[in-house]
Amino acid sequence: MSYDHVLLPAGAAASPDAVEAYLAGQQGQAETEIVATIAAELDRRNDELPEQDGFLGAAAGDAGAGTVLHITAPYDAIGHVRALLFELATPHDYAIYDPQLNWLIDPTGRIDVTVTHGGAGEFPYLTEKLARQWVPELCEPNPYLIVERDDQIYIQTYRDEPGLYMLEYRDGGPDRHFGTQLADGDRVAELIWEWTAGERARLDALDWEPVSL
Repeated sequence: MSYDHVLLPAGAAASPDAVEAYLAGQQGQAETEIVATIAAELDRRNDELPEQDGFLGAAAGDAGAGTVLHITAPYDAIGHVRALLFELATPHDYAIYDPQLNWLIDPTGRIDVTVTHGGAGEFPYLTEKLARQWVPELCEPNPYLIVERDDQIYIQTYRDEPGLYMLEYRDGGPDRHFGTQLADGDRVAELIWEWTAGERARLDALDWEPVSL
């Protein structure tokens, strides 16, 4: 079973639904230098491994896809490939589209933090768009999202089955860990993004209770 990712320039598509139109417009266009560079590095790293440990389902790159790069990987290599794509694509201001999840992970407006999504793994940045998409969509079996700025400094939410969200933040140690419960996923997403951006006014206005772990 294989898993696909697509790289495209940041801002080229405004939403996941707009990606297909952009990809169609690139068909038959000459491969750009950035795409060739990323493809060559993916192939090089894959070729360094024993064949049974390879993380590509096929050689990266397509001479007729313009600014777009399609990557196919074995299902069990999803996490490794995604991390590698962030490493190689983000410095070139490239977004990652996941067609299986219909997620467009665009670095525009990003803040570099460690994000752990209970259903999809780890990501190296957060944007307001991603926060607004991910939090309301959290679902079983792992309906949580953690945004970590530093060791022992993070905000997290867990969506309970009735649709309630436990929102917690930790500000340096066990005695600085607080929680509250909210029913609005959109509001939780806004609060998580504001914390990530260093804006605390609305967070500080909530009723917080100490959390014992």
